[in-house]
Amino acid sequence: MIEFTDVHVRLGRRDVLSGITLSLTERRVGVVGANGSGKSTLARLINGLAMPTSGTVTVLGHDTRRHAARIRREVGFLFTDPDAQIVMPTVAEDVAFSLRRKGLSAAEVADRVEQVLSRHGLADHADHPAHQLSGGQKQLLALCSVLVLEPRILIMDEPTTLLDLRHSRVVAELLAELPQQVVVVTHDLGLLDSFDRVLVLDEGRIVADGLPSSAIDHYRKLMS
Repeated sequence: MIEFTDVHVRLGRRDVLSGITLSLTERRVGVVGANGSGKSTLARLINGLAMPTSGTVTVLGHDTRRHAARIRREVGFLFTDPDAQIVMPTVAEDVAFSLRRKGLSAAEVADRVEQVLSRHGLADHADHPAHQLSGGQKQLLALCSVLVLEPRILIMDEPTTLLDLRHSRVVAELLAELPQQVVVVTHDLGLLDSFDRVLVLDEGRIVADGLPSSAIDHYRKLMS
């Protein structure tokens, strides 16, 4: 579903990614690496938030250069800081805002908002001020605002970095249940234990690619 073909990304005089060739078909894919290794850039390439300097990125059969808008309708993106994605005063209004261009009736919007909030434990907070939620609840709200659009692929950039242990576990449990293909950039190595595949990036290149146990072991040795 996601293919990189000899992808290079250059910013100024710096090569952020070099020679990335991948085919990602697994349901759960993790991406790890040191800060500045190119992880977030790789994630942003998948939904057209970043573009390759050379090479191609193909998602669901579409080239991101030519069909970025179409791809973003199918690929949800969750940022590290949920405050960057919360734009409306209340929880329900923020989720409903995601549906503004779907051509749904007010009743249909209300129904979809209620369903996604109930599914992820925020139904009792529907009328609460969104920016007064706890950090974990904000991350759940940001996730609801993405999932209400029913994307086929979900990209998450360090989703547990700002969370305590309890809410990190909530996110891990959600990841196990989601039907979408999920690509997660993270420093939280425990989050990846049950994943199907883990990529290790170092200085813009993939230096390990395999099951979590072997890939993470390679990463630990690299960091030591």
